[in-house]
Amino acid sequence: MSHSDIRSATRPSPDQPMVDIADYVIDTRIDSEEAYDTARYMLLDSLACAMLAMKFPDCVKHLGPLVPGGEIAGGARVPGTKFELDPAQAAFNIGTLVRWLDFNDTWLAAEWGHPSDNLGAILAVADWQARKEGKAITVRDVLGWAIKAHEIQGVYALQNSFNRVGLDHVILVRLASTAVSTAMLGGGKEEIVNAVSHSWIDNGVLRTYRHAPNTGPRKSWAAGDACRRAVIHAINAAHKRVVGYPSALSAKTWGFYDIAFQGREFRFERPFGSYVMENVLFKISYPAEFHAQTAVECAMALHGQVADRLDQVERIVIETQEAGVRIIDKTGPLANYADRDHCIQYMVAVPLIFGRLTAADYNDDVAADPRIDALRDRMEVRENPRFTQDYFDPEKRYIGNSVQVFFKDGSATERVSIDYPIGHRNRRAEGIPVLMAKCEAALRAHLAADQADRLMALAAAPGALDALPVSEFLDLYRC
Repeated sequence: MSHSDIRSATRPSPDQPMVDIADYVIDTRIDSEEAYDTARYMLLDSLACAMLAMKFPDCVKHLGPLVPGGEIAGGARVPGTKFELDPAQAAFNIGTLVRWLDFNDTWLAAEWGHPSDNLGAILAVADWQARKEGKAITVRDVLGWAIKAHEIQGVYALQNSFNRVGLDHVILVRLASTAVSTAMLGGGKEEIVNAVSHSWIDNGVLRTYRHAPNTGPRKSWAAGDACRRAVIHAINAAHKRVVGYPSALSAKTWGFYDIAFQGREFRFERPFGSYVMENVLFKISYPAEFHAQTAVECAMALHGQVADRLDQVERIVIETQEAGVRIIDKTGPLANYADRDHCIQYMVAVPLIFGRLTAADYNDDVAADPRIDALRDRMEVRENPRFTQDYFDPEKRYIGNSVQVFFKDGSATERVSIDYPIGHRNRRAEGIPVLMAKCEAALRAHLAADQADRLMALAAAPGALDALPVSEFLDLYRC
């Protein structure tokens, strides 16, 4: 009997997408030096974001063991702290730190997300194995796992829109982290398939906390939560040999496709390789939701023409992609930090007024400036079809925005339009020095001078960094 007959207890073969992930994780050798070079910058940038997040009490309160006394001597370290934890809770901590400020790397397609979120699981498992199990794991090993996690999350995102069915993109963090963590813990293909099946059976969290009228700070720890769950699945599969569920996706009535994906199977634009890491987008200049990055650049370009004429502004026209309209076009009062960094009007108003956009600009004291909401009230956000088309073009992956300000006397600024931000692959040569300046500033703001000096020296010596044991690397982030 076919497994489409829900009465049949005959176990089917595992769903092909789960098998494909296992085959990729175990069998594929990554030979792209561009991918490794980009992954190296991604690792340094992500941990720089973690150091910046340590300045925010709302982030710090989530760190540490789940309950007092839950520290484990010799456990996985949490960068920027003294915590040593079990690998699952360390994964939550690291994932939360990396993600908190919405300043780490980004991937935009049918689904959106931040592939470096997976470092929460990868670094926690790597450090746990190095310290508790005595395994020799280098930074190069971590980069290889990160390339594969990026690829799984990003290739799924190319043509499968989880947001369209109300699910949050961290479902793909959990998927990718589950797969690579299981392999890191010694699991083979069967164990990866089993672990991934559990990840799909978890279904996904709702996007409620990312959208008006409920936007809130859960979006800053949701990826950490996905990393923690992934490590639990990996340990269960690799160490406890739990059984898997071969048709977790395709089972009629009870599988993920029917329950959560409107009966559709997943679609794939390309096989797994190293495409995602090579093309990932860095957030370099501004801690802003990525669909608005170029809008912020446009606003910065217009600051000098507008700052002294704020009371004369009649209207401001922002053109963006369809995804930008759907996610971050937001009117009315903004309740908190998370509300503001997902509002394109807010992210344009602040640089028009102040000539800057920093993480602190989302705080209540800055948001209380009445000029911000006064400008927001004069803004019109609309889709530019060309921006949408270029956004989905696999040869471009642009994230275009334009801004133009009109004044009451009939005059107007020029229409400033930018197709892709400084963090785009097409601007790597321009962007990497700025990325490393961001990294150095973050390190020196939180770590001792000798630690920051050593990390910056390693950043300039890729071979030495790659060969460094991961435990020694994470020692440099210890406070």
